[in-house]
Amino acid sequence: MASKFQNRLVGTIILVSIGVIVLPDVLDGKKTHYKEEIASIPIKPELDSDIETFEVLDPIDDSASLPPTPVEVVVNDTPVSKEPNTSVENRNERPLPVVVKEVPERNEYQDSGWIIQLMALKSAENAKNLVKDLQKRGYQAHTKLENGFTRVIIGPDISKSKLERQVLELEKITGSKGRLLKFKPLNP
Repeated sequence: MASKFQNRLVGTIILVSIGVIVLPDVLDGKKTHYKEEIASIPIKPELDSDIETFEVLDPIDDSASLPPTPVEVVVNDTPVSKEPNTSVENRNERPLPVVVKEVPERNEYQDSGWIIQLMALKSAENAKNLVKDLQKRGYQAHTKLENGFTRVIIGPDISKSKLERQVLELEKITGSKGRLLKFKPLNP
C-alpha cells in the first residue's frame, strides 16, 4: 500500500493543478468582448427612383437665317493688295527714337541692417569649410563670389551692437578682423 506521505503528495499535486487550471477561469469574472460595428459598403448603390432618361433633340436647321453668299468686308472702299505698302507717307515715317532713362537707385532700406565682411579667400573650398564651421558655432555665415575671391560674410542683422560684439568674437576664432558694413538688400 501507498504510504500516507505519498497520498498527501498526490492530493497536494491534484489541488495545485486544479488551482492553476480552474481558479483563473472562476476568478476572472465575466469577460467582455469588444466587437466593432462594421458597416459594409454596397457594391452597387440602390436607387430609389427610376433610371434617369434624357431626351435627345434633333438639330435645328438655321439655313434660312444665313445669307446666300459669304460676307465681304469693305474697309475704306479700297481693295486690299498683298504687295508691301510703298506710299509716300510711309516712306517719310521714321521709327520713333527710343529714349532710355536711367532711374536712380532708391534704397529705402539704408539703415535696415548690418553685415560683417570677415575675409576674402581665393579658395572657394576653404571659404565653404569656414562658413560651415561658423554656422555650427551659431553664426549666420554666407559666401559671396566677387572678382575671383570668395568673401565670407556674417549677417545681416538689424542690431549694430550685436554685430560689433561678434566682430571681437570672430577675431578670436578666425584670427581675422572683420569690417562692419551696411547691408543693402537690393544690391548686397
